Amino acid sequence: MPTRSNRVATERRGRRRSTGAFIRDILIIFVVAILVSFLIKTFIVRSFYIPSASMENTLQIDDRIIVNELEPGMIPISHGDVVVFRDPGGWLAPQPPVHQNGFGAAVDQVLTVIGLSAADSNDHLIKRVIGLPGDRVACCTADGHVSVNGQALTEPYILVPPGKKDAATRSFDVTVPKGELWVMGDNRYNSQDSSLNQDLPGRGFVPIDHVVGRAFVISWPTNRWTWLDDYPDVFRGVEENQK
Repeated sequence: MPTRSNRVATERRGRRRSTGAFIRDILIIFVVAILVSFLIKTFIVRSFYIPSASMENTLQIDDRIIVNELEPGMIPISHGDVVVFRDPGGWLAPQPPVHQNGFGAAVDQVLTVIGLSAADSNDHLIKRVIGLPGDRVACCTADGHVSVNGQALTEPYILVPPGKKDAATRSFDVTVPKGELWVMGDNRYNSQDSSLNQDLPGRGFVPIDHVVGRAFVISWPTNRWTWLDDYPDVFRGVEENQK
């Protein structure tokens, strides 16, 4: 028969094995969670924060949004979509480097990898799609509206300062080339958008392959949680008028 000391030793070894197995399982779960989060962030959704007022009042500074990366790769872009895209060239001023201590930089890097932070938000822009390839987009009508394929848009989402009526600060009359977009911020008098970048080599157009994805929800702060509308009624019928 085993002695009492042998039983105690066996119980201790069992507890050590149980503790070791528990720690191992926790580490495996953690690594799997990181991997799944990384894959989701890389191929499906991604988080960005809003660094400017160009999309007010739809989006506020420091809002965090979730972006569907399946658009435009698998899902076509539509009129009214709010999209995140890389700078087509010269739209953004050079950004000063952000200095962090070693620990802060490491934490931010981990959060970026798993999609809970967005270290490169300042290198991207977010605007609303007004013109798709083939559309004729112009501003402004006698009433101050943007028109798409000759149809004036009544845009409930835009912010125009008191005393102003035009839905853009610069006039334009363009046809969107194949593979590109015409985009505008909702805060029309404070937005580096297509209308303000007509003099650059890209003539204000955004290549579709620069689009990271479509923003579909405000995820933070919690009191701002809401789905982002693409306002289909605003653009209803513009495709039929395309020549």
